[in-house]
This record gives sequence, C-alpha cells and structure tokens, in this order.
Amino acid sequence: MTINHPGADAWAAQRRLSLLLGLGGALALAGCGSAPPRPTAGRAPAVPATRPPLDLDPAGREASVAQAMLLVNTPYRYGGNTPQGGFDCSGLVHYVFSQVAEGAARRLPRSTAQWAAATVPVQEAALQRGDLVFFNTTGATFSHMGIYVGGGQFVHAPSTGGTVRKEAVAGRYFGPRYQGGRRVFAA
Repeated sequence: MTINHPGADAWAAQRRLSLLLGLGGALALAGCGSAPPRPTAGRAPAVPATRPPLDLDPAGREASVAQAMLLVNTPYRYGGNTPQGGFDCSGLVHYVFSQVAEGAARRLPRSTAQWAAATVPVQEAALQRGDLVFFNTTGATFSHMGIYVGGGQFVHAPSTGGTVRKEAVAGRYFGPRYQGGRRVFAA
C-alpha cells in the first residue's frame, strides 16, 4: 500500500532540481576535462573581438616565467586568482602578469577570451618564454590558457582537483586542442 504524503511531489521535484544543479555545477567545474567537438575542416578558430594589445615591457618576460614556475603545485580553484585561494587558468595568468607588469594590473584581462582579444597572435615556431598559449578544452574557442615557459612546455591551472603544473603544449591531451600562441609583450 502506498501512502501519498502531502508535499511528497514538491519534495521529489526539489530533489530532482538539486541533482540537476549539482550535475551542472560539476560539469562547469570540470570544463578542462571534457573533449571538444571535432572541428569543421578548413575552419580556423574564431578570434574574439580585439582591443588594443597589451604590449607589456619585454623586460618582464623572464620574471613572468619565474613567477609562474613559483606557483606550480598551487591548488586549482574555479574563479580563483591568488596563491592562498587557488587559481583557475585565467586567474593564474592574471596574477602572474599583475606581479610583473608595474601599473598594468587595472587594465589586465581576466577571462581567456579577454586575454586572447588583448594579445597578438604568434606562430608556434616563434613562441617565446612568457607568451600565452590557448586551447579548446570545452568546445569553446580559447576556453583554456597557460604561460609558455620554453622547451615546448607551459604552466597552467588545469581543472578541479588538480594543481598548477607544467605540461607539454603538444602533449597527448593538449596537443589536439591547441588553438595558438599569443604575445603579451611588445615586440
């Protein structure tokens, strides 16, 4: 015999909604862990609307690489932008460049798309230490980024449960998702 309790339907609906919201939040936080859709042949990634390039002082290149390397093993945190609170990928980049570019902190971008729009494309063969590298990890252009540290390696904050780390640009996961390099510093 089944007894219908008053409010049971409302409770069940609320539980379903909570589960859906929880699943949606988990998927959002795991953004860098999902595979992008297959690109259409012959189509280059869409570039966000551009703004004047940052053109930071090139003397900051090595300082940006050193700062990024000091942050290796810092925990990942979605929306994070400090060593104490953790980093997401664009929060890491924002923090590093705010430390090395005097007076630039107020005008630095925050999201990956904003960083792409405020930087200048650079060919992979011409990448220099301190340049940015971008990846499509969620099906969206420029959905992940890191700081190129030389030798085909970059430093980034990967995803929930991870830590800031150094990896190969052409590695098994990131190689197929590579969107290009972009320059933050004046030529």
